[in-house]
Amino acid sequence: MRLAVLLLGLAAAACAAPYYDEVKEEWESFKLVYNKKYEPVEEAFRLKVFAENKMKIERHNQLYNKGERTYDLKMNHFGDMLHNEFVHTMNGYRGNSMNRTYEASRFVVPNSDVTLPDSVDWRTKGAVTPVKDQGQCGSCWAFSATGSLEGQHFRKTGQLVSLSEQNLVDCSFDYGNDGCNGGLMDFAFQYIKDNDGIDTEESYPYTAEDGDCEFKRNDVGAEDTGFVDIESGNEDALKAAVATLGPVSIAMDASSNEFQFYSSGIYIDLLCSTEDLDHGVLVVGYGTENGQDFWLVKNSWTESWGEKGYMKLARNDDNMCGVATAASYPLV
Repeated sequence: MRLAVLLLGLAAAACAAPYYDEVKEEWESFKLVYNKKYEPVEEAFRLKVFAENKMKIERHNQLYNKGERTYDLKMNHFGDMLHNEFVHTMNGYRGNSMNRTYEASRFVVPNSDVTLPDSVDWRTKGAVTPVKDQGQCGSCWAFSATGSLEGQHFRKTGQLVSLSEQNLVDCSFDYGNDGCNGGLMDFAFQYIKDNDGIDTEESYPYTAEDGDCEFKRNDVGAEDTGFVDIESGNEDALKAAVATLGPVSIAMDASSNEFQFYSSGIYIDLLCSTEDLDHGVLVVGYGTENGQDFWLVKNSWTESWGEKGYMKLARNDDNMCGVATAASYPLV
C-alpha cells in the first residue's frame, strides 16, 4: 500500500514538473514584458497568483474551444493580481454609494420613422482618441467622461483633442468625485460646465494618483454646457444616442473573474448585475457578429487588455451587465 502511494506521488510530481517549468518560463517573460519587479517574498506570492490566474484562463478557454463560451481570455498585465485586489484597484465607478445628483437633460429618442444604421463605429469617423491607461488608480469614471466629451467636441469642431483625466481626478472633489477612489461621469460633466472647461491631456498629463488641482484656464481643450441622461435600461435609446450623437459614457458590472482577462469575442455573463455597477467605460459603436448583437466598448486598461483595449459586449440581451442602466453624454 505504501509503495502504491509512493508511486502515485512520484507520477504526479513527474507530471507537475513540466507544467511548473512552463509557468516559470511564462512568469519570467511576464515580468520582462510588463516591467514587473518584486521583493523576494512578494515575488513568491505573485508567482502563485500568476499560476492560479493562468489555470483559470486555460480552463475557460477549453470551454471556449468547445463552443461553450462566446469569448476567450488571455494573460495580460493584471496577471499578478488577486481578483478582489484587481476589482478594488481598477473598478472606480461608485454609482451606488454617491447620492448627490445634478440636473440632467433627458435624451429624446428619434421618431420611429428614423432608420438607424445596422452598425456604427465612431473610431472610423475620427471621434475617438487612442486607448489610454488609468494605471492602478480607480479613475475609470474620468476616462469615460473625457472620452464622451472628446467625441462631442470632435462632432462640433471637427478637432479631436485628447482631454485631461488628471484634471478631473485632482479638481472635481467638491462635485462628489473621489479621485483614484472613484467617481461618476455626470459629476465630471457638471464640474466641466461650472469650471468653463477642462484642460488638454498634453498640458495636464496623467499621473495615476491624486494630486493638487493645477487647472489652467489658458490650457482648456473643451467645454460642456451640461449633460444628458439616457433612459435607464433602454438599449434602444442607447443605440439611437450612439448612432446619432457619438460615443456615450456608460457604467457596467465588470466584477467577474473573466472580465479581468477578457481577450476577444462577445462578452456574455449571465451572472453579472444590471444594477450593481462598478466600472466606467465608453460605448463607441455597435454591430452584429455571427448573429449576435454587440456593443463596441472602449476601456482604459491599455491595448494589452481585450481587443487592443476594446471589447464587444452582448447587445439586446436583457441589458447585459447594466450597459444601459447609467448612460450619459455631455452637451457642447
